[in-house]
Amino acid sequence: MNVILYFSDQQRYDTINETVTPNIEAMADDSIFFDNAFTCQPVCGPARACIQTGVYASENKCYINGISMDKDDDNTLAKILNRQGYNTSYIGKWHLASDTNGFKPKFNVQKTAIPEYLRGGYNDYWLSADCLEFTSDVHGGYMFDKDNNKVTFEGVRSDCINDYAIDYIDKYDQDKPFFLMISQLEPHHQNTANMFQCAEGDEKQFENAPYPDDLVGLKGNYKSEYARYLACCKRLDQNFADLIQKVKDKGIWDDTILIYTSDHGCHFKTRNFEYKRSAHDASTHLPFVMTGGGLAKLNATQKYIGKRFGGFVSLLDLTATILDIAGAQIPQEYQSQSILSMLETQKGRDHIFMQISESQLGRAIITDKYTYSVKKPFSLGIEKATSKLYKEDLLYDNTADPAQHKNLVRNKKYKEVKKELKKILLEDIEKIENVKAKIL
Repeated sequence: MNVILYFSDQQRYDTINETVTPNIEAMADDSIFFDNAFTCQPVCGPARACIQTGVYASENKCYINGISMDKDDDNTLAKILNRQGYNTSYIGKWHLASDTNGFKPKFNVQKTAIPEYLRGGYNDYWLSADCLEFTSDVHGGYMFDKDNNKVTFEGVRSDCINDYAIDYIDKYDQDKPFFLMISQLEPHHQNTANMFQCAEGDEKQFENAPYPDDLVGLKGNYKSEYARYLACCKRLDQNFADLIQKVKDKGIWDDTILIYTSDHGCHFKTRNFEYKRSAHDASTHLPFVMTGGGLAKLNATQKYIGKRFGGFVSLLDLTATILDIAGAQIPQEYQSQSILSMLETQKGRDHIFMQISESQLGRAIITDKYTYSVKKPFSLGIEKATSKLYKEDLLYDNTADPAQHKNLVRNKKYKEVKKELKKILLEDIEKIENVKAKIL
């Protein structure tokens, strides 16, 4: 079974709708939509490291941006798939090779070729830049191929990334199944321009788009940026549709499963000083869709085709799920859980556990009703991966206040609720991080 992971960057859950993503919506009869998928770490590099390693960021040590993934990890996603007989390929943003922060000696390949030993084991096609936002913009840029050659491209970035993926599929002529990860930068803001960039004129279709409730009434830059952001999402929708058409034209639709998701969401500087790095739904709730003719060949997925799954799914669960689809054994040390097993039992995770860094050293859980978040006092979450001491920070009743405008963490009426949530969170921290922590 071929597996394609189509990965956007900083895309909100609510951007999947008939207006912004009509092509994805039109795929509903052939797809499984996951309504409660959340990130495990709302920061670009750590979220990617979790996918490649199958463990939380505190355990793979990539707890902030600018820390390279362990080159000696023999159980990365690609390396296991290689041993399973797959060809593994990667196109786009990597964000896991440079050591510009953290505890390792400084090593910067943000704008240069990524050495083979820092590519996580991908063994076939490779075309990537460690920090694609520094080597390109909406008008073009460059990446580096398997042999470290600089490859330049001109035109809308997401289109170009997609064209490379389409070309790979078109020319693929091996008997081996393949895993292909396509890591787009859109709709992430363009760091070098300090704004969201879209193809010229694309934003006009969204100039009068209503703002999400969670943004309305808060300070931030959504009024100036939201139209361009949605335009980027719509362009990705067309990209994904074009890729699917190539899969069909190639004649491999029935032997392929495609997964569309993102690393984290976007709150447009309404909740802290930038776009994510918080426990709010806007920052953590993900689009997550599985499609492809291959769904009909798996017992776990075939009964859900054309339906929605409401159980909790973590971004971390991508790793075990892809390995499960490939028939590979899931390593014992993995904290990732297979979504196939969830579909079989018709039950997702009991709740979501999340680690947060770079705005705080934080931990959070999301349950059926509440979001509860804590953070280490006087820390920006850049100096260490874990803590033994936290202070309560956020509590939202997501049923009564889905836009999360009312922080109840100091409300005495929720004393017993907090007590129960605190117990769950402390148990998670001990189980996942092997740390006996205290919450004030």
